[in-house]
Amino acid sequence: MTYDAPGDALSANTGAHQPDLTGLVVPLLKGVLYREDDGAQWTALLQLQARVRDYVAVLALEVVVDEAEGYAFVRAQPQADDSAPKLPRLVRRQPLSFQVSLLLALLRKKLAEFDASGGDTRLILTRSAVVELVRVFLPAGSNESRLIDQIDSQLNKVIELGFVRRLKLQSDGATVRTAQEPVFEVRRILKAFVDAQWLAEFDQRLAVYQAHLAAPNAGEPDDE
Repeated sequence: MTYDAPGDALSANTGAHQPDLTGLVVPLLKGVLYREDDGAQWTALLQLQARVRDYVAVLALEVVVDEAEGYAFVRAQPQADDSAPKLPRLVRRQPLSFQVSLLLALLRKKLAEFDASGGDTRLILTRSAVVELVRVFLPAGSNESRLIDQIDSQLNKVIELGFVRRLKLQSDGATVRTAQEPVFEVRRILKAFVDAQWLAEFDQRLAVYQAHLAAPNAGEPDDE
């Protein structure tokens, strides 16, 4: 699995954004824009969406806006003509390790099941819940402490990619975290990365994953 990292398009620091074209394009080139993080900026994006699309199109990028889920990001435009010269990629494509790909697939399936239940809009999982998601696909007798260390490493990578965020301690009862049990929110942008068609083939992909994990040394983390 590979991932077009939107945050790689621009790395320079900028000042406080303004509700204008530049103030929208620069944050989008740096990463994902979430409605919940900045309502004013989100509203400005919806108002200037056509201009933003025209602007990034010059850079061979396209804007993905999901108004229902409340996120937006840029990605490289698909190149329809294979015979045309390949354009340089502003958004870097990076390969993901097998273990990270598996974790993303499992989290995406969990998100689909969560949405089908019709409950809260935020999928929040403890680390132990994430461990249980992965455990069934590992060889029997896997070392517990090593398994947790590996999953922590994979979660950190997924957090870096922007698909999960670590939640801070809250005392209002909405989120519970103790020193022994970290809590994570699965961000809904994962639905854009692992789409419905990919999810429909999930069982077949998991059979491939299980065959890989049953192989000698399959539990070893890949070099990234």
